[in-house]
Amino acid sequence: MLSAFTARPLVELKQRDKSKIESILAYGDRVLVGLNTGSLRIYRINEPTEETDAAPNGDQNSEAPEEPTPPKIKPADLLREEEKFSRRPIQQLAIIKEANILVSLSDSHVSIHDLEKYTLLEKLEKTRGTTTFAATSNIVKDPSTGIPSIVSRLAVAVKRKIILWTWQDMELTGDATEITLVASVKSLTWATGTKIVAGMDPGFVMVNVESQEIQDINKPGALGDAGGQGGTRFGAVSSSGMGYMGMGSWVPKPLATRLGEGQMLLAKDVNSLFIDTDGNALDKRQVPWPSAPEHIAYSYPYMLALQPPSKGGLEVRNPDTLNLLQTVALPNANFMHVPQPNISLAHAGKGFLVASDRCIWRMGAQSYESQIDELVINGRYDEALSLLNMLEDTLLEDKDGRVREIMMLKAQGLFMLRKYREAMELFTEAKAPPARVIALYPKSISGDLVSTESEKDVESEADLEEANGESNDVEGKPLVPAPASSKGRGMMSRFMAEQKKKDSDTVSIRSQVKESTSDSASIKGKSSEAEQEKPLEGKDLKFAVHALQSFLAQCRVQIKRYIDTDGNLRKPLPTPSDSQQEEYKPPFAYFIQDATPPDRIDWAAKLLEVAQLVDTTLFRAYMLANPSLARPLFRLPNFCEPDVVNEKLYETGRYADLIDFLYGKKLHRQALELLEKFGKNEADEEVAPALQGPQRTVGYLQQLPPEMMDLILEFAEWPLRADPVLGMEVFLADTENAETLPRQMVVDFLQGIDAKLAVKYLEHIIEELNDLTPDFHQRLIDLFLERLKASDGQFKSDEDRKRWRDRLQTFLRSSAQYNKVRVFKQLPPDDPDYFESRAIVLSKMGQHKQALAIYVFQLKDYQKAEDYCNQTYLTAPQPVSPTKPFHPSTALPALADPEDAEPSIYHTLLSLYLAPPPPHQPNWPPALDLLSKHGARLPAATTLELVPPTLPVRELESYFRGRIRNANSVMNEERIIARLCGVEKVEVEAAVLLGDGKVDAHRRRIPGGLNRRVVIDEDRHCAVCHKRFGGSAIRVYPDNSVVHSGCLRGSIGKRTTGGWR
Repeated sequence: MLSAFTARPLVELKQRDKSKIESILAYGDRVLVGLNTGSLRIYRINEPTEETDAAPNGDQNSEAPEEPTPPKIKPADLLREEEKFSRRPIQQLAIIKEANILVSLSDSHVSIHDLEKYTLLEKLEKTRGTTTFAATSNIVKDPSTGIPSIVSRLAVAVKRKIILWTWQDMELTGDATEITLVASVKSLTWATGTKIVAGMDPGFVMVNVESQEIQDINKPGALGDAGGQGGTRFGAVSSSGMGYMGMGSWVPKPLATRLGEGQMLLAKDVNSLFIDTDGNALDKRQVPWPSAPEHIAYSYPYMLALQPPSKGGLEVRNPDTLNLLQTVALPNANFMHVPQPNISLAHAGKGFLVASDRCIWRMGAQSYESQIDELVINGRYDEALSLLNMLEDTLLEDKDGRVREIMMLKAQGLFMLRKYREAMELFTEAKAPPARVIALYPKSISGDLVSTESEKDVESEADLEEANGESNDVEGKPLVPAPASSKGRGMMSRFMAEQKKKDSDTVSIRSQVKESTSDSASIKGKSSEAEQEKPLEGKDLKFAVHALQSFLAQCRVQIKRYIDTDGNLRKPLPTPSDSQQEEYKPPFAYFIQDATPPDRIDWAAKLLEVAQLVDTTLFRAYMLANPSLARPLFRLPNFCEPDVVNEKLYETGRYADLIDFLYGKKLHRQALELLEKFGKNEADEEVAPALQGPQRTVGYLQQLPPEMMDLILEFAEWPLRADPVLGMEVFLADTENAETLPRQMVVDFLQGIDAKLAVKYLEHIIEELNDLTPDFHQRLIDLFLERLKASDGQFKSDEDRKRWRDRLQTFLRSSAQYNKVRVFKQLPPDDPDYFESRAIVLSKMGQHKQALAIYVFQLKDYQKAEDYCNQTYLTAPQPVSPTKPFHPSTALPALADPEDAEPSIYHTLLSLYLAPPPPHQPNWPPALDLLSKHGARLPAATTLELVPPTLPVRELESYFRGRIRNANSVMNEERIIARLCGVEKVEVEAAVLLGDGKVDAHRRRIPGGLNRRVVIDEDRHCAVCHKRFGGSAIRVYPDNSVVHSGCLRGSIGKRTTGGWR
């Protein structure tokens, strides 16, 4: 049970005093006591000092000289007694402090007294027959001026009427207001400053004192609708369904009290109802009172219920959970008094008063911190959380931290009860440090976080505490909870054993009476406790690990918002300054479990440790419960500890997953060493076929960036030697990494292994990647020539040599980035295999005659010579043709032949045929074939000069026919162009006269051009002078803009592209 309040006697009537206490009133340090004799006693409360409280607990064996002890201070001193205050018992007292008056109920009348002198000011005759009254004071702003003022109201119940008096500040305003109800009023309780709850035998009503509106307070109807529509008035019928008419003269008194946060509690007999300040029923269960309370009240933040004097007990309940927290034994107590919030602060109201006929007790409350600690020690975590939610933040030190800690303790309790899913959900809600949650698991999951020895020590200490738990409670020694990191299973099982005894108020009440007869229950408790002490293994471990996976996955997502895998924070922490009132904690501080002061913590390093712990534990959990989920974890960026993962994956033979993990952690050397070991079949273990051979190594090297070039070259050698075609995929793959590798280093590396590999790579980067670096082009030619000039052992056959020679010639033709002079000198002049290569290089140098001479005299391949001329002619710039656009400044005279301007490449070849240098003789067959095929491209003047006079004309028939056909083609082309220009002229003239042929929506032609119409109305004006046209001459532009004919002269050159209008 909770020890929230402690009863201390404040006023005790002496035995010879035959008076009885009828009413009490406390305000400030004064307590007014109304007696049954009509006397009023005024007491002053003496606050106990720390020295006074500590004196009895001092050291009795101290050797210090004894000092005279100060006289014991009485709890209260009697200041005065007004014996003639009233002739009858004083049934009720209240004050209206702002008006400095004391209100009393005696002899069924309400009287007004002076608050300082206690003299009678007025006896209100209208209040004859009063049963009760209620006073309230509130601060109200004037709606017109906005000036606040204190408005006090006094409501008096006179039979069926409620009579109201109002004071504004210190002045009584207006006359008394009367409101008539359906039955005699038994109780009055202010809900707000303008609404009051009246309790009657037929039930409760809510009365608005300003509008005098009366609203019945109904309990929820059969359908449970919270507004009470369709239900019956609360308190009209008992819980058994029968009225109170047949039960003699006893009728339960209607009780009401105002709770916090705009709620009220109504009670009649054992029935209760929670309502809001508008009189609507709230959806809350009834208070489980064992018997009808004598009086109810509210002392922040608890709900109080005073049992009948025969039972003499004060019940303290949580208004949120309605559970019983404390029962204070007060003999013959029959009423209590809680100071109003406007008279005493809400939190000072915890010092309320309880009275019997002969004694008044002052209820001293413990600090909220100690109350919460006591609930936690007793394992009542729900009650502690509920109390924390009701208390204001300013009343507690680090309220959020306390809530979080208690939620984690509750989650640990659920974990020990094998409710793993609920425990992890609560851990997630509480934002528990992952280390604290992981420590609940065995070493196979938590690793070195919690050692087995420490767990055994904690359990033995918890068992010892459990054995001595009862004696500790009896002696009243406070139990300090162990730190979160050292809480073990023993402490949690002790909590769960106690929790079973405190699940409900009924069990708590019965346990006080039947504690000694619960032998069977204790046996069951021991067996369940023994079950909780079992090690976490088997199916239970798997269930717990499944729940842990969801918790760690959420932690992982949240941690990645603050830190990268390289250990750097995504957002830098602000620089601490002297102006900060509190020590700064980053938003991710709840992940870190460290008692070091915040200013000394390396937040980035600590968060990195937590991230490593989370990912490593998640990996262990996956490997235990769901091995298939481990691979996606470390394929993504993660914080797993490499040593743990390496060991686990290697033990289980998951080598492919191990390679993926090492790649993700950028431990490439270790991964490549393993791949080389597996690929060469040097491993002792049995390896999957996918890891054998160089295929997996090549794929791994392709994924490495160019920055790791040294590592790539180091481990690419053995795949190239084992399988050159597959190994070259490291450098030839169509990937960004392969294309951005340092090419000079690759060429040197490949040439050191095999020149053929270097040639293949150079061809790839030049032909496919279009690399125009001259060094690479020259190096490729050098490698070709080096291999071709080598001994015959370099080639498998003559066909292989021929293919390499063709590749050289093809590259010499396609490339223009190599050094022509150097290559020409490298080519042997007397080797027939290099004649054509020399011709190609001479062609690149522009030495066409020397190139053709090689084809004609050395190779004697006239077809290649003709093909060479064709290619050169097509790539050379062509002379101006008559069919081209007319340019007077550059065109040749009309009678001149454009092709006679300069000799062509065909003329050079013809001259080699007909006028060869010595000792060669003229070669007529290829010359005549050239004249017949390309006569149109051979200028007549220079060509006929080469033809000897002895040649018959019939041999030149094909040449002349080609020339004539070419001339006719030029003439015909000019005629066609002239006709087409005439057609175009007609179309342009038609468009000028008739327009462009546009049609409207009705497919009718719209007049345009010079035939278009422009409407000149009165609203149209000149675009230059902005005057109306009238009968003046006008000019119309092509865009239908209209100006005066005279304005046209001044507007020339001023009109913009946007038009006139």
